Amino acid sequence: MDPKRWRLDGQLALVTGGSAGIGRAIARELLGFGADVLLAARDAAALDIARNELLEDFPERHIESFVADVAIDEQRRELLDWVEDYGEGALNILVNNAGANISKPATDYADDEWRDVFEVNLFAAFELSRYAHPLLTRHAASSIVNVGSVSGLTHVRTGAPYGMSKAAMHQMTRNLAVEWAEDGVRVNAVAPWYIRTRRTSDRLADPDYLDEVLLRTPLGRIGEPEEVAAAVAFLCLPAASYVTGECIAVDGGFLRYGF
Repeated sequence: MDPKRWRLDGQLALVTGGSAGIGRAIARELLGFGADVLLAARDAAALDIARNELLEDFPERHIESFVADVAIDEQRRELLDWVEDYGEGALNILVNNAGANISKPATDYADDEWRDVFEVNLFAAFELSRYAHPLLTRHAASSIVNVGSVSGLTHVRTGAPYGMSKAAMHQMTRNLAVEWAEDGVRVNAVAPWYIRTRRTSDRLADPDYLDEVLLRTPLGRIGEPEEVAAAVAFLCLPAASYVTGECIAVDGGFLRYGF
């Protein structure tokens, strides 16, 4: 076995939404495999905390951060300009993890509310992928991983715009995987179910709701951010070099639940 197939030494990764939760876990996982990591998020204080914690655990790695709201195109462009300058044109991995949601009945959304969900979840991922493409294609092989959701594959109680935006992200993954294969850019996605993060803590604190979730989850527990991060990291590794256009569910069996 060639151990280099399971390493990311010398590679540079950009992780959006990297200040907490799944994003920070992804950054930690990639660092553990040897990559250097650039974190992006809109909360400067949380971003500093995340970077400092990661530096304590991985003092030998390069870890930098950039404050950006990926819902704003000007800031998306500024982020990729910074990445290009930092890496001298090199970028091996892009993880589109930043996400947002407003959950309510479909008829209750104001236009700006549901459009904002699309802006963060879909349009930002598409634009960042396009802006990163010239950097990613400077290598023989590079990778994009989009953090989707089971709500893009079946109905869950997230609200229609969230599910719609994630379904479109999954299709974007498939289209870009085919279009960019000849450029050496693999494009994949992961689709988490309930993961234990700050964003899900309020809903999961309701014991009746938690029971409903667990009854629909064959493994009988809530997922951890590190379990999503492991799937993301695998898709970035040379060991996954023949995997593209895929969406891996990280869901404890939720999507396979039957009766």
